[in-house]
Amino acid sequence: MAASRQRRRDARSPVTLAAIASVLILAALYLGFTKDIPFTRGFEVQAVFESANSLRPNSPVRIAGVNVGKVQKVTARKGTDQAVVTMLITEAGLPIHADATAKIRPRIFLEGNFFVDLRAGTPSAPTLEDGDTIKVTRTATPVQLDQVLTALQSDTRQDLRDVLDGLATGLNSKPSKADDADADSSARGQTAAESFNDAYKDAPGALRGGAQVNEALLGTEPERDVARLLEGTARTTGALIRNEGLLKDLITNFNGTMAAFAGEAGNLRASIRELAPTLENANGALTSLNAAFPPTRAFARDILPGVRETPATIKASFPWIAQTRRLLSEDELRGLARDLSPATRDLARLTDSSLELLPKIDVAALCARDNLLPTGDVVINDQFNSGAENYKEFFWALVGLSGEGQNFDANGMYVRFQPGGGTQAVALGNPNAATGPLIGSAAAPVLGVQPRYSGKRPPYRRDVPCYKSKPPNLNGAAAAKGPGEGTK
Repeated sequence: MAASRQRRRDARSPVTLAAIASVLILAALYLGFTKDIPFTRGFEVQAVFESANSLRPNSPVRIAGVNVGKVQKVTARKGTDQAVVTMLITEAGLPIHADATAKIRPRIFLEGNFFVDLRAGTPSAPTLEDGDTIKVTRTATPVQLDQVLTALQSDTRQDLRDVLDGLATGLNSKPSKADDADADSSARGQTAAESFNDAYKDAPGALRGGAQVNEALLGTEPERDVARLLEGTARTTGALIRNEGLLKDLITNFNGTMAAFAGEAGNLRASIRELAPTLENANGALTSLNAAFPPTRAFARDILPGVRETPATIKASFPWIAQTRRLLSEDELRGLARDLSPATRDLARLTDSSLELLPKIDVAALCARDNLLPTGDVVINDQFNSGAENYKEFFWALVGLSGEGQNFDANGMYVRFQPGGGTQAVALGNPNAATGPLIGSAAAPVLGVQPRYSGKRPPYRRDVPCYKSKPPNLNGAAAAKGPGEGTK
């Protein structure tokens, strides 16, 4: 009994009771100020928005319309106009990937009760850790009605009304005769709206091509390429916002450019009309260019060895270039010019003299071509005809005389004739000469001479160039056989 009473007195010790009371008070204070039960806090992630859009703590966070968390707090990002939204995500919303996006959306039409629409990203992207941040390039805020109304001021609304009225007039007005004259035959007599309806017939093919272009614009990695595109667009938009004055100047200049186009509407219409045949010709040119690529590629492959040898060739030419540079130096060129000076003067005198010599050489060459050579090619038809050309018989005679004129003493060459005796007297030479004729005797009478001697010298005209004279007829009447000198 005594031991039992001792244990009860130890359990009710004032120190123990005070410690328990202190722990309970601290827990109550913590819960009262933090409103958070320890060890029960969910997954925390932050997102940076351009504007919080009246987002409040405890605003829901949804994925595909399902609540997966709530907004814990909204704070301003230091040094910027952006807002940092801290969200607590439950197990139902995990995991969240690095390419996740967040957008603030209204729960009620037009205004009020916003929530965060979270998209967890693709499974192939890395997973966000507790406390990570979604960048501002991957967040978006809705456009508020007051922003739309603020943008559409009275002058803007009037301009928009004028644009819509002009568009309606342009789509529904019937074209004039002048307009039909410049229009394509398929669009004559139609309004713009009717022409648009006709254009829909070609829409499937055009849209198919547009779809292929859009598919190509997705890139090889759609998730990353689109993210990069959005990030670049965000940077571009931010630059436009920071340079508002330049943007106004751009719009003003664009307006002036469009006005200039409007002033040249006729030429622009003609250019557009020529666009189709131009594109057709361009397709043919591109086809030919595409066909030329394989030979060009083969040529590029064949020329590669030569290109690789180019550095070695250039290196090997350096010694030659060094020697050439020395040869062309001022000292070398001065000496070369001094050595060439006499030859240059003589060459100048030779050139000057050739101005008189060359015409004479030309006349001599023409004489040889038109008179001398044709005459030498003639075959003389006489009793001694050998069938050879005249020039050959001439050279044969020279060879014969050379053989006949050889001598064994120092008196030079001469031809020896051994006349014989006979009863036939032959006179040679001019009887009127100072020496008189030479008289000899021959065993047989002289048969005659060929060509016939006319008794006088042929005329020699110095005023007629040789090449303009008619070649002689060596087988004509003047070349006939005649009596010998001193014979009848």
